[in-house]
Amino acid sequence: MLLIYSHQITNRLAYVTKQIFGGILGVDTAMTTKIEDFIKHSGPKITYTKQPLQNEFFIRSNDLLFEQGINDLDILVSDWEGVPCFFATDEKSAIPYDIFSASFFLLSRYEEYLPHVKDSVGRYPAKESLAFRSNFLELPVVDLWAHKLFSLLKDRFPQIQSKRKKYTFTSIVNVTASHCYAHRGLMRTLGGYLLDFSKLRFRRMAKRTAVLFRLSKDPYDNFQRLVEIHKKYKVKSMFFFQFAEYSAHDKNISPNNNRFKYLIKSIADYSIVSLSTSFLSSTDKMVLKEEKRGLGNLIHRPIKYARLRYNRVNVPVTYRTLIESEFTNDFSMGYTHQIGFRAGTCTPFHFYDISLESKQPLRVHPFAIHDYALLNYKNSNEVFDKTDTLFRSLKKVNGEFVVIFSNELLGGKHKMPWISLYENLIKRYHV
Repeated sequence: MLLIYSHQITNRLAYVTKQIFGGILGVDTAMTTKIEDFIKHSGPKITYTKQPLQNEFFIRSNDLLFEQGINDLDILVSDWEGVPCFFATDEKSAIPYDIFSASFFLLSRYEEYLPHVKDSVGRYPAKESLAFRSNFLELPVVDLWAHKLFSLLKDRFPQIQSKRKKYTFTSIVNVTASHCYAHRGLMRTLGGYLLDFSKLRFRRMAKRTAVLFRLSKDPYDNFQRLVEIHKKYKVKSMFFFQFAEYSAHDKNISPNNNRFKYLIKSIADYSIVSLSTSFLSSTDKMVLKEEKRGLGNLIHRPIKYARLRYNRVNVPVTYRTLIESEFTNDFSMGYTHQIGFRAGTCTPFHFYDISLESKQPLRVHPFAIHDYALLNYKNSNEVFDKTDTLFRSLKKVNGEFVVIFSNELLGGKHKMPWISLYENLIKRYHV
């Protein structure tokens, strides 16, 4: 067991050390504020405070983990043997940066509490983040720091034990529009024809007609193919269905449509099915609970996982809403149009509410790739050049590689063959 001494054990410190040593490294730890207990301990131990006690493994602490609330921090990002890092220490410290404070800053999404301008749908913009501005968004730096720390501890304490997690791959299919033309009702279908006609989209009108008369398959209806791909490679998959009424931002099939219900139930026979929240329900707890209840009643299983519309995480309010609605896991922590790690990690972690200064029961699963972030690439070779680099970083730290694709994009017309790219991506990284 690793013993950590500090002059004060705060919720922040307990939270981040538990995540680094327990969640990422699989190392058993205990904490103490008693110097005599620390000195008597014969196993691996760390001092985390302002000054070392003796000649122990010492990490000089920043003030961040001993504060409360939010302060405007002056952060300088430097290099730690090829890995970006911040909150520099001094020459007495066994490592040159306070990675506990740096990890807390990223995991808690500290910067998202600070004043910022949201994008058109109310999201925290990637370009506002420290990771984007300092060019480490595509690195799971928290995991890299943890592994570097463990290597140094192993040199100092050869007896230290680690039960490290294994690399995993999870494919998520986000279904906010299960069909492009089918099952949309008379008024929405007529409206679609009128809109296409007004914009002279005659090919789209012909395609709509062919689908409605069952002469052609709906382009978004690729669910059977997706299930076959997942079964072929034995990959962990999850389908998140929107189960909401029509609105300006939510245009899926009506949750009262029997064919839509049958589709969801049939997918639930092969894969985990859970809720993709509507734009309205991400801010309205009563609507969210109704969507959750409706989907749960349909598949006769508890709905514990959530994905927020547009990845619209507004900390801490959005996560409080999920917790109050009895969700246990969220899969929205990432950027829709940027590859990388919004919270600096590829390991699931519990949400820490800075306003309440406490760890919350909601488990956050960060994703690395959203399919819309791949739209700017010219071909699949460019895509895999980028994703191979990401994969190597994830494998190095035995991370969780979560990718999100929508049936809508997979079934649409684009410059790349998306279904083939999706299958090749799974084949490449699911091992």
